[in-house]
Amino acid sequence: MIIGKKVAILAEQDFEDSELIQPWKALADLGAHIVIVGSGSRQIYSGKRGTATIRADITADKLNVAAIDAVIIPGGYAPDKMRLYPAMIDLVRNAYKKGKLIAAICHGPQMLISANIVRGKRITSWPSIRVDLENAGALWVDKPVVKDGNLITSRKPTDIPIFNKEIIRYLNS
Repeated sequence: MIIGKKVAILAEQDFEDSELIQPWKALADLGAHIVIVGSGSRQIYSGKRGTATIRADITADKLNVAAIDAVIIPGGYAPDKMRLYPAMIDLVRNAYKKGKLIAAICHGPQMLISANIVRGKRITSWPSIRVDLENAGALWVDKPVVKDGNLITSRKPTDIPIFNKEIIRYLNS
């Protein structure tokens, strides 16, 4: 059951508003405990569309990876900024190595590249980072959602409903 699952959603300035808020709402509505994890660059982060502002509950360097079940990485300009913080990259890498679900949408897979966890994995993303993923050894596919082991990736805001369903399916298994 998803009730009681602890899900970390990564945040940094200029996240894609819907890609953070909609998964948060979908999972919280099913009883998941959501923790907003910031880089530490600030306490409050704003979406690039200006429709969402969120406060970080904790910074990446303080989060105990063993205490979470999943990490969600929204897109927008935030993932490129997140990559500047080693603690954010370490969080993703360590969660992946511990078998936690890592779900990334749009430009979110930029964090997967930085965490060095895409080699040989089937991944989708916003088309402009396809070459970056392929150069990092990923097998890029153009599908609304792709699951490969404990990685779930998606392309864009219109794919959020299927992205959410796949995350929920994984957490319920």
